Amino acid sequence: MAAGDVSGAIIGCNSMRRIRLDLKKRSYNIRISYNEIDKLGSFIKKLKIGTDAIVISNPLVKKLFGSKIQRTLASSGFRVKFELVPDSEKAKSEKYCLRLLNNISRLDGSGRGIFIVALGGGVIGDLAGFVASIYRRGIPYVQVPTTLLAQVDSAIGGKVAIDLDIGKNLAGSFYQPRLVFSDTALLKTLPKSDLTSGMAEVIKYGLISSPRLFKILEHSYTKILRRDKGLLQHVVHACSLIKAGIVEKDEHDNKDIRVILNLGHTIGHAIEAAAHYSKAYSHGQAVALGILAASFISKESGSLLQTDYLRIKSLVKKIGLKTTLKGLDPEDILSRQEHDKKFIHGKNRFVLPVGIGRVVVKEGIPISLVKKAISSLL
Repeated sequence: MAAGDVSGAIIGCNSMRRIRLDLKKRSYNIRISYNEIDKLGSFIKKLKIGTDAIVISNPLVKKLFGSKIQRTLASSGFRVKFELVPDSEKAKSEKYCLRLLNNISRLDGSGRGIFIVALGGGVIGDLAGFVASIYRRGIPYVQVPTTLLAQVDSAIGGKVAIDLDIGKNLAGSFYQPRLVFSDTALLKTLPKSDLTSGMAEVIKYGLISSPRLFKILEHSYTKILRRDKGLLQHVVHACSLIKAGIVEKDEHDNKDIRVILNLGHTIGHAIEAAAHYSKAYSHGQAVALGILAASFISKESGSLLQTDYLRIKSLVKKIGLKTTLKGLDPEDILSRQEHDKKFIHGKNRFVLPVGIGRVVVKEGIPISLVKKAISSLL
């Protein structure tokens, strides 16, 4: 599977698409469809992963889709139990992780084959996947992402984690799902702010690998934000294809290939932490600001043309993502960045765009330039 441009993808095709993420014994399918959630149970049944589904979700997502999930799983013979956590980043904590582990252990009776279904956005996917990875040293789980951000990015690739007080995703595992089931019809109920937030990750994929995807965003962002069925499917398919190709080459992020997926996340995670994971700076909004900061560093270093920098900034703004920081201390952001996982060997590490569709990884960016990049967002 190639991780390059996505020029072969077909816009407007609404049938179910399948991407095979090839990791040998840990291989799985990413299924992208529209309004076919009723087929989820039959696809899981084919996996032969157990008899008892523990659906981890939040109250809002359960209200929207819980009955459909209950119905499709029950019709395939599964016993179903919902476990709910709050609808916020705060759910990715040791408190809720331990609560889930204890609740699951009480349901795990003799002879039962328990597996987890992660029904929700990135927070649910990360938390549920992490719980699956450590309960009984690993039980099967399935990702059913309900946000654009999760469908294009976080549900794919097996990075699962919870947050610690000092920073995001500091306690985590590499643990692959058995299936990713992305039904873009679930995005119809997504608040516009969440849809916009997810677009930051889509921009990221255009910048790291696909000039064509970036151009589609520039020319068709209004249709995507209006939830055009064909375009949404194309975007989810294109991003999933890129990420799957990268994960295949560097599953455990130790070959300096997968690191390019961190574009915008070095400063982005620091912004989230400095904002105490408040809704004022969602993950997508923070990543968009992180992309602008990385682009500024690249421009100031002479690696990114001014015209490309302005294209990036213009697209972020047109889509409705934040382009300025308010109410946060730049020194706090800088301090939080130094605790990020991407701060290695005593040096910071940034993914920097050097063109539309091309990035490089640089270590040891001068602190003065990082400060200047953060200040450029004020």
